[in-house]
Amino acid sequence: MENPKVKRVLMSVTDKTGVVEFARALHDEFGAEIISTGGTARAISEGGVPVTPIDEVTKFPEMMDGRVKTLHPMVHGGLLAKRDNPKHMEEAAEHGIQMIDMVVVNLYAFEKTVASGADFDTCIENIDIGGPSMLRSAAKNHASVAVVTDPASYDAILDEMRANGGATTLETRRKLALEVFRTTNAYDGAIARWLEAQLGEGTEWPAEPPEACDLRLVKQQGLRYGENPHQTAAFYRMDDFASPHSLVNAEQLNGKELSYNNILDTDACWSLVREFDEPAVVILKHQNPCGSAVAATVTEAYDKAFACDPKSAFGGIIAANVEVTQEMVEHINANKQFIEVVIAPGYEQGALELLQQKKNVRVLRTGGVDAPAAIEFRSVDGGMLAQCTDRVNEKPADFTVPTKRKPTDEEMHELLFAWRVCKGVKSNAILVSKDHAGIGMGPGQPNRVDSAELACKRAHEACERMGVAPEGLVAASDAFFPFRDNIDMLASYGVTAIIQPGGSIRDDESIQACDEHGIAMVFTGHRHFRH
Repeated sequence: MENPKVKRVLMSVTDKTGVVEFARALHDEFGAEIISTGGTARAISEGGVPVTPIDEVTKFPEMMDGRVKTLHPMVHGGLLAKRDNPKHMEEAAEHGIQMIDMVVVNLYAFEKTVASGADFDTCIENIDIGGPSMLRSAAKNHASVAVVTDPASYDAILDEMRANGGATTLETRRKLALEVFRTTNAYDGAIARWLEAQLGEGTEWPAEPPEACDLRLVKQQGLRYGENPHQTAAFYRMDDFASPHSLVNAEQLNGKELSYNNILDTDACWSLVREFDEPAVVILKHQNPCGSAVAATVTEAYDKAFACDPKSAFGGIIAANVEVTQEMVEHINANKQFIEVVIAPGYEQGALELLQQKKNVRVLRTGGVDAPAAIEFRSVDGGMLAQCTDRVNEKPADFTVPTKRKPTDEEMHELLFAWRVCKGVKSNAILVSKDHAGIGMGPGQPNRVDSAELACKRAHEACERMGVAPEGLVAASDAFFPFRDNIDMLASYGVTAIIQPGGSIRDDESIQACDEHGIAMVFTGHRHFRH
């Protein structure tokens, strides 16, 4: 079948960008008849392009406030008739139905209407019915009909018609049809999500994972590359799961575009600092918190976090859960700390001015602190994993202390701090803390005793740098100890209290080891793996 020339075009658009010029080119260069509806017809006519109103085609007036105007056999017969099917063409001729070769339609701006805060009835009125019906009819019959939804494609379509004697190619029509079904799928999904919210349904993840789940991904930005320069990448937002103060909603106030690795690390850093109610600062490098602290002020918290590991802090991400002060930024500058990203709820004006002097530092403002999305997703080869987001929600009142020595109040406060930070360390994870600062981290080792040794060595190095005795150290483990060698390792470095989930078949051996070393150990009953 030859590519049909475009002789008759139906136009009905919400976004009128370039539509008059497109109609003029179709009419003047190719002699196409332009059929149109309502406001689109007025715009084309006022632009000096001859236009046939839709009611002259249907012989039926637009009615019910425009709800009924294109849902008519004269329209859909002209779109759906198969040009190479004699029966279709005979029936069309019998009923006086003329073919329509191109549809130019974009839909009522439903999502913009919702975003504007419009009331329920107004949102309902902005659900397009005729538009999707025309798009789907034209796309189904793309063998004969070109269907255009995006004003950005007008020029390319005209160029193709000029190169093909007034016709579009089948390859182009197929690509346009695909874009239609993507568009209508997204449109229907937006309506369904909005109506779910109005009815109080669909706002929480079911108790059990459903048999099917539609995820709406909207491209937030293109990225220069992925984890490595040879990998292409992009950043998408998930509107259904993004909390108001999540990374995807953060406002960038300064710096270069975020990279793929910046986004991964910033998300991990921001997720961890949100675990704390008191002023907290986390410095993160390669997905692990190399510095972490809480204090009475954000500046003090930063100073303590930086002191944990100044070498690893170079080129890291800084997250604060309270407003960043000018004093804190002055301390960053005094340390000559090179940083990639700073993320916080807000910034003092003086702090922002100092940060903006560094043109490459990405400065992100979240506008507040809230809990992360209830569900997190992770892609695997050919599939997707979903789980409830891990939070440290367990209550200390539910903890058990199986050792002879109980932690002092001071040790318990320190253990609770270490427990929260340890959740952000890659498993196998050990975190050693002192004075509410994570001074020693053992991340991602294949066996836990190596993680414990690494954390303890880092803790002792930090104490030496700070000129303090390596005393009063506590340790947190993200999962249970399989053998007592973990306890022996921690004890050899002066750890006096430990917090861990418990639950090993050899818990008795670990408890006995703690009793031998005079260590207090707390069982939380909860594991916090982070792979």
